[in-house]
Amino acid sequence: MAGQNATTPRWLNAAEMKAWRRYIIASRRLLEALDLDLASHELSMADYEVLAQLSDAPERRMRMSELADVAMLSRSRLSHRIKVMEKAGWVKREPCPEDKRGYFAVMTAKGWKAIVSAAPDHVESVRTRFVDHLTKEDQRVLSEIFERVTHSLKINPPAE
Repeated sequence: MAGQNATTPRWLNAAEMKAWRRYIIASRRLLEALDLDLASHELSMADYEVLAQLSDAPERRMRMSELADVAMLSRSRLSHRIKVMEKAGWVKREPCPEDKRGYFAVMTAKGWKAIVSAAPDHVESVRTRFVDHLTKEDQRVLSEIFERVTHSLKINPPAE
């Protein structure tokens, strides 16, 4: 992608730069605040997302590769998170019988208790820090915007 624009950068105009910078600042501050709000449960946002995905999965288990994709973590970052979460007793790894190289991440009873305990506070945090600042129309528009952005990123994934 960098090579495409090497000769003529498409600089952002003032309105585009303002929108971009406000998005970046707000999203980083929001994620930081949500992370801090989970600290009393000894969870990070990454931990919470992994547990949330596992809690919704059949038998509370997922292939590590699939979990990395849906939790928006690189495979190496997920592997590190799972090691930390295994030490906490929230998840365990099980080998995949069909694929000798593959593993499942499985939520333990302790992991289930952790997310059940954290979920009400997390939802309240999301509501007060984000949702309550949006009208119904804002919610609809943001949903449409980020659907388009997500779709374009799936078509043109960033280079690793």
